[in-house]
Amino acid sequence: MDEIDTLLSNVPEIEERVGYNFKNKHLLLSAFIHCSFLNENRGIVDQHNERLEFLGDTVLGLIVSEYLYQKLPYTPEGELSHLRSRLVDASACAGYVQELGIGDYVLLGRGEKQNDGRGRESIRADLLEALIGAIYLDGGIEEAKKLVNKRLIDSIEETLSTPDTNWKAKLQDWCQKRYHEPPNYELIQEIGPDHEKIFEVSVMVRGEVLGSGQGGSKKEAQQEAAKQALERIDGEG
Repeated sequence: MDEIDTLLSNVPEIEERVGYNFKNKHLLLSAFIHCSFLNENRGIVDQHNERLEFLGDTVLGLIVSEYLYQKLPYTPEGELSHLRSRLVDASACAGYVQELGIGDYVLLGRGEKQNDGRGRESIRADLLEALIGAIYLDGGIEEAKKLVNKRLIDSIEETLSTPDTNWKAKLQDWCQKRYHEPPNYELIQEIGPDHEKIFEVSVMVRGEVLGSGQGGSKKEAQQEAAKQALERIDGEG
């Protein structure tokens, strides 16, 4: 049995996990096909999940925006925007995929498999957005809302109840108090194609590298590097 057949055989289990039965199974299959798989299997499959991801990103943003608007009637726009960003960023979306238990079903090319692609945050985040886009096209906005408001609500509520730690600000404050100078961040490398770029950043304090981090944006990578640096500082202190 080839990988497409295996994915087809797993459709009922995927539908049970996400709580939605597709009328057009092709949409569901497309959501689980990474571009690296298509590149190695042209003629077997004709579409990967990037277009669905593009659509799902917008749909997810709309659903979360409405949810926050209804749940927090007195919260100002700026804070709502910040909360939405936390709930729809790559890390959050990857976590939703883990909660649903569907990450292992995505079809990857050989190179991505060898690089443990299924464990990559960006691939799992793209899968979540593609799935939401597929549900939206197949069943409309209300079915997409059900996925978010029923299957993902526990993770959303947990994120909202957890303080958002600004690791860069904390490290900056520590450096200013101790050395009267800020930390320096340096881009080490950019990994992957433009649509799935991963940034690796190091942070230095007085010329010494104290931490490094990766992320789907330079800001995310800097936050991770600052967090690692503070953990090292705490360990040595």
